[in-house]
Amino acid sequence: MKKLFIITGEYSGDIHAAKVVAELKKLNPEIEIEAIGGQNLASVGVKLFSTQEKMSAMGLTPKIIIDHFILGKHVADYLTKEFKPDLVLLIDYGTFNLNISKLLHKAGIKTYFYIPPQIWASRKWRLRTVKDNIDKVLTIFPFENKMYEEKGIKAEFVGHPLVDELPRFEKEEKEEFFEKYKLDKSKKLISIFPGSRAFELKFLFKRFVEAAKIIEKKKENVQFVISHAPNLKDEVFEKFLPKNCDFKIIKGDNRKLLAFSDFLILASGTVALEASLYETPMLIAYRGPWFFYFVAMLVICTKYVSLPNVILNKFIFPELLQGTCNPEKIAQETLKIINSPSKYSEIKTDLKKVRTLLDSENSTLNAAKIIAEDI
Repeated sequence: MKKLFIITGEYSGDIHAAKVVAELKKLNPEIEIEAIGGQNLASVGVKLFSTQEKMSAMGLTPKIIIDHFILGKHVADYLTKEFKPDLVLLIDYGTFNLNISKLLHKAGIKTYFYIPPQIWASRKWRLRTVKDNIDKVLTIFPFENKMYEEKGIKAEFVGHPLVDELPRFEKEEKEEFFEKYKLDKSKKLISIFPGSRAFELKFLFKRFVEAAKIIEKKKENVQFVISHAPNLKDEVFEKFLPKNCDFKIIKGDNRKLLAFSDFLILASGTVALEASLYETPMLIAYRGPWFFYFVAMLVICTKYVSLPNVILNKFIFPELLQGTCNPEKIAQETLKIINSPSKYSEIKTDLKKVRTLLDSENSTLNAAKIIAEDI
């Protein structure tokens, strides 16, 4: 019986892993699978060696570093001395997984990486670790393969899992959504996503709301909604909610907001890629402590911050970072787009291209087929 061990580090990786396992079991029902994961992997019958609590902690505190080191050693010992898998599949969570890949390679265990770290964006020296320790990379962006292959690393493009995971909505659902939240169907909907972490709200929330106030004064037929990220506790969100904010707040309907809005003002992150898959025009604005900004500039290898812009290698839409992330500039750039039908249409056309480039019909099935064949 063939054995597979999967290592994920956070909730999203657990979701992606569970979908791969579901497809893999159809191709090879006899395969034995264990993992570091969460409830999604457990729900498809995977035995968990460990859950993700210690993995998904944020930051670089001594405790987190020690927890990761101890867990990594325990996993390596278990895999080499007891479970002895035919293949280990690493999913996302780059720092931990790249480190453990060194132990796996030393033990002679075949190791694949699905949803690899974004080495093309920063810290390209990590390519050496991949080359030395990873047998094959299953890429989710089409441009990644060239980078890996130039270094002699085996890579196969399987498509981006978000393309398959994002729900598609019908026209009737948009009407129901507007009725549910008492939105005006005669006005354009601009949704504001100020971030999903407290420090993002601290730096962005007030600026985004002030920008909306400026737009509201200059354009009559618009309405604003603010997205409350579902992972943010109410008390944290309310702590940073600007006192002059009288816009409607919606929590837990992020994807419908992304799909049904006419325009989006977003903090940088995966949400921009989700928005692009719904072909909704947007603007990215982001600001943080200047120290961290300068550090980031030292390691970043791309001139774009937002994934849709990276994928097409052009500014599909504006990115306002640090000094340019201010209410006046956000309002100005937003108005430029929503007041220009030709510019608005051009952005939608480019976003359609992004979806086409990422769509390989079924990312998780493609990944499962490669694993089933190679194991």
